[in-house]
Amino acid sequence: MIDSLQSVVAQTSPQLKLRWLTPEPSTPRPLRGDDPEQSLIGSLNLIHPNRLQVVGPPEQRYLSGLGHSAYSEMLDKLFADRLAAIIFSDGITPTREFMERARASATPMLASPLGDQELINHLRYFLTQAFAERTTIHGVFIEVLGMGVLLTGASAVGKIELALDLIGRGHRLIADDAPCFARIAPEVIEGRCPGVLQDFLEVRGLGILNIRAMFGESAVLPNKPLNLIIDLQPLGHPQFANCLEGSLSAMTILGVRIPRVTMPVASGRNLAVLVEAAVRQQILRIRGYEASADLIERQARAIHQAHPEPLAQA
Repeated sequence: MIDSLQSVVAQTSPQLKLRWLTPEPSTPRPLRGDDPEQSLIGSLNLIHPNRLQVVGPPEQRYLSGLGHSAYSEMLDKLFADRLAAIIFSDGITPTREFMERARASATPMLASPLGDQELINHLRYFLTQAFAERTTIHGVFIEVLGMGVLLTGASAVGKIELALDLIGRGHRLIADDAPCFARIAPEVIEGRCPGVLQDFLEVRGLGILNIRAMFGESAVLPNKPLNLIIDLQPLGHPQFANCLEGSLSAMTILGVRIPRVTMPVASGRNLAVLVEAAVRQQILRIRGYEASADLIERQARAIHQAHPEPLAQA
């Protein structure tokens, strides 16, 4: 669980080459401050200070140009903000005054040889993932034609068999049974598989299958944005009454509305082909094309051509 500065450093140090300039805090250093809207990481900012303040070459040049009095006032304000930590990028070595203020205020300081923007971008992505709202939904999450598709429905309705059929047609498994979804942007829900279930698919009568081992590396995917939900229901479901518009609705997950298609399940129906068609149809919707609206417009034109309106009387 990512809930402290120490846990972030432990997980990102191999890639970011972070090292402690001050002693590592003996107790967990929280990343969240009193203000929930405060940015977690960014370049040095005294007006809207980030919890993790990054000092790179531009900031270093600015600090070097300050007079002694202005530099001292800047340090007073910086360390009074009770930051989670200060990180020096590009191999920058902090001044003696910086180190003294950090020790006096018990503010952790770290350094990395990486560039400031690379460091900020990586940590911002990492922290966005770590602090995202999350939920788990029962179903099978699979990539179909580049779209993240969640197959839902009652137990024994055929979700697993459908997923296995789709994998055999070249699509990719992300998660079976308990995919975890996180809101990583205002309108983006990303799904991934819990680590212990990665690559596995449970099929009644066959047991546990390792999809990676059976179909190869290209048959699995670690994560994917959720684009469409396909809910498998018996053929008599009331939503199937409207043949023209289909059964498109929406499901709200973590505050984001996700398109949902309710698909009838009956003997003899090729569900894998229907799922592919549903995904292609959703891609067209995203591009602004709706087949039912096109058909209605064609019918209206045909009716108008067959029965033109009479000319108005003079």
